[in-house]
Amino acid sequence: MRAGGGDRARCEVRGKPIRQSWSSKSKIELPVVVLACSFFFLAGFYGSSLLAQDVSGAGARARALESVGDERDYVPLPRGETGDDSFVSIPFQVLSWGPRALYFPNFATAEQCQSIIKVAKTGLKPSTLALRKGETAENTKGIRTSSGMFVSASEDKTGTLDIIEEKIARVTMLPREHGEAFNVLRYEIGQRYNSHYDAFSPVEYGPQKSQRVASFLLYLSDVEEGGETVFPFENGINMDGTYDFQQCVGLKVKPRQGDGLLFYSLLPNGTIDPTSLHGSCPVIKGEKWVATKWIRDQVQDD
Repeated sequence: MRAGGGDRARCEVRGKPIRQSWSSKSKIELPVVVLACSFFFLAGFYGSSLLAQDVSGAGARARALESVGDERDYVPLPRGETGDDSFVSIPFQVLSWGPRALYFPNFATAEQCQSIIKVAKTGLKPSTLALRKGETAENTKGIRTSSGMFVSASEDKTGTLDIIEEKIARVTMLPREHGEAFNVLRYEIGQRYNSHYDAFSPVEYGPQKSQRVASFLLYLSDVEEGGETVFPFENGINMDGTYDFQQCVGLKVKPRQGDGLLFYSLLPNGTIDPTSLHGSCPVIKGEKWVATKWIRDQVQDD
């Protein structure tokens, strides 16, 4: 009995200090708990606010890149003698920074494309190549198998090429006088242009009076299958010396009527961009029409 009573007593004694300890500690710890809860509440509140600001800021930046002038009015600045008195919006997408390649959807209308095809159709001849030392028309046969013709904006009585040429000058910021005549090309089934450079290396082609800075391709027709413009060295890929120039691998741009493709053959320092190598994949189904405008670093003779 004593042992049992002693056990109960010990239990009662132990229980009593526990209740006293909790009561005393609660008086001390309550402010600490309140302060801790307040701290975490404020930290969470301000943290979520900052996160929301970051996300909304990123969204605003993306919207700003998508379009200009949707949410506010812009007043044109005072301009020079050759400048514009209003804003011009021409949508584009950067496809690559190596090479610098930009895509322009709906750059020309279907009617404009058909007009250019009509102008060129009667004067098509087999496409030729600029030959390097040791090359002949015979041993380079098969590299470029399209047909085409050169036509300047001044020769187009419809005025369509004049409009397109002016628009190209705006998006490239390279003067119209620096452009060669349009090379309008037709690729039929199986026809292609193996990967090549538009710029001319003086080592391979000899001294040049001027150099091609940029190329603008205006697709005049849809192509059911094949016919893509390909950049096999995009971002430095396939540059190990084993690339087959007849292959069609890399960054590809599918022709769509009225769309434009701009790429630069020279780096900002004036040297040839090795990643600007490009070609035209074989047409598998359909027919490909394209108008190419090569732009040089000097004024071109008419």
